[in-house]
Amino acid sequence: MKKFISLFAITAFLAFGIAFNSNAQDGDTTEMQTEMTDSASTDTAMTEEATMEEPAAEETTEATEETTEVAKEDKSFHQILKEKFIEGGPEFMGIVLLCLILGLAIVIERIIYLNMATTNTKKLLTDVEDALNSGGVDGAKEVCRNTRGPVASIFYQGLDRSHEGIEMVEKSVVSYGSVQMGLLEKGVSWISLFIALAPMLGFMGTVIGMIDAFDAIEAAGDISPSLVAGGIKIALLTTVFGLIVAIILQIFYNYIIAKVDSLVNDMENASISLVDLLVKHELQNKKA
Repeated sequence: MKKFISLFAITAFLAFGIAFNSNAQDGDTTEMQTEMTDSASTDTAMTEEATMEEPAAEETTEATEETTEVAKEDKSFHQILKEKFIEGGPEFMGIVLLCLILGLAIVIERIIYLNMATTNTKKLLTDVEDALNSGGVDGAKEVCRNTRGPVASIFYQGLDRSHEGIEMVEKSVVSYGSVQMGLLEKGVSWISLFIALAPMLGFMGTVIGMIDAFDAIEAAGDISPSLVAGGIKIALLTTVFGLIVAIILQIFYNYIIAKVDSLVNDMENASISLVDLLVKHELQNKKA
């Protein structure tokens, strides 16, 4: 039943369209006959109006040029960037954009992790020293357990080996410090890969675009400036976008490396201070 209703509706629609077209054609034939009679009189009038409309046509062309210039000026940076991205071609431009997205994702994750790993080492040292004086090693371990960051983790490992002697504390601090440094540098190599890969892909897109431009010149059999300029423009857009991606990621990469270096220096200085605190605590216990 549904098929029958749908077929009936389709046939009714087609019939209505055919009838409408036939009526329109009949109206067009009558209009054509009336226009044939009036064409002779309108031709003379149009020749007279053409001479009057020549300056008006020049004014309209000037107005259209001004409107196009205004439209170009009114375009936002986002619109211009989107147009250039489309002109560069989706093959290599999409891969370069993927490098930017993946690189920024790793950058954001590393920046959040490093900011969360940053601790006030001076306050932590004072808290550990107060805990050692009041509650001993267990109190200091509790302070480190409740503090986040690699420095607190290194302190906890050193305090956990304090009963085995200062040498074992130093070894555990050094070994666990290297582990924490590896966690801080996790994923940084991928950012450097995208920094190197983005301009390389841009250059590859440029070379392929130049090859396509010379193929078009060979097929046309003539070196026209518009053909050469268009092909070179499309080819160079991939290089520009690849360099922009590399510059953006390079800035964030240097920031992450500087942040990692500062955290590593804090860990080393804090580890030396922890060993000094433990030596001082043992000396106090021996005197007591």
